[in-house]
Amino acid sequence: MTGIDGSGKTTAARAAVTAARRAGTEALLLRNYAGRRRMSLLSTQFGIQLHPRLADAVETVIRTANVVVSHARAHRRPGLVIMDRHLHCQLALREARGLPRGRLLPFLLTRLPQPDAVVHLVIDPEQAHRRVLARGTDTETLEELTSLRAGYQSMPEYEHFTELAASGTPEEVVANLTLAIADAGNRPGAGPAPAAAKPAE
Repeated sequence: MTGIDGSGKTTAARAAVTAARRAGTEALLLRNYAGRRRMSLLSTQFGIQLHPRLADAVETVIRTANVVVSHARAHRRPGLVIMDRHLHCQLALREARGLPRGRLLPFLLTRLPQPDAVVHLVIDPEQAHRRVLARGTDTETLEELTSLRAGYQSMPEYEHFTELAASGTPEEVVANLTLAIADAGNRPGAGPAPAAAKPAE
């Protein structure tokens, strides 16, 4: 799952895993954080602004390590596996910051096991910004969210993403996510699809 901050990735992922488990399907949620929120809070607290290249280097190391560990945990795992964020997210951040894609992350994306689907939560940056302000745990600006949305859309990988509207109620988003997961599982070459489940309350 990918999407700009405030799109509800973690909330939707948790609910989809809970719904799958209630339906009797093995389900695992793996989170591939990069430490960006924590670094943002520390920068605000101490008044230090990291250079974009330095921030990206730190985030890339942390996120790549988490992704590799997540794939090891997901290896031959039965049922549904949802990864909350992936290397695509770091590539989108590079686009938003005006940094080059580099070679490592695109190379890793071709070598790591391919997902049945990359679900991208689509939301207006203004609504996402209101959500970020409401949770009060990070300091994303509207300009940063708008740039990140453009960063995702400019990636060559984006044309293969499954877009999912994230502006509705949590129940609507999870219901649509459950359908997207089932559809991905029914594609040729995909693993068995999880049983259809009523969205988690």
